[in-house]
Amino acid sequence: MSSIKHGLSIGIERYENEFFLSLKAVGKLTHEDYKVITPMIDSALAQVKNPKVDVLIDGTELEGWELRAAWDDLKLGLKHNNEFRKIAIYGNKNWQEIAAKIGSWFMTGEVQYFDKLHDALIWVKE
Repeated sequence: MSSIKHGLSIGIERYENEFFLSLKAVGKLTHEDYKVITPMIDSALAQVKNPKVDVLIDGTELEGWELRAAWDDLKLGLKHNNEFRKIAIYGNKNWQEIAAKIGSWFMTGEVQYFDKLHDALIWVKE
């Protein structure tokens, strides 16, 4: 029997109404992964009026999404769209850069792709 590692780990820092989310995606994400992570994000943001959220996504170990998980990801982004100020996507695959560009069409905040973690951190914390 083999097991394949996948999922999302999340870190949430809060200072008044400003949030910094750090997400690390591993493997091929599933609907079950989003059933765990979505309530955590919803809960953290629900108690704050007009939250401002900066996000760092580490996708260096991301292999993609199951179809339903991709839909979950889009719904999560649209639900909190107006709350995201900056989203830095750190990755190492060409398709991730393309996905970041497409994702920016649906977000009111800024979305940038980086292939160096240091550059992503500097930009998202500006």
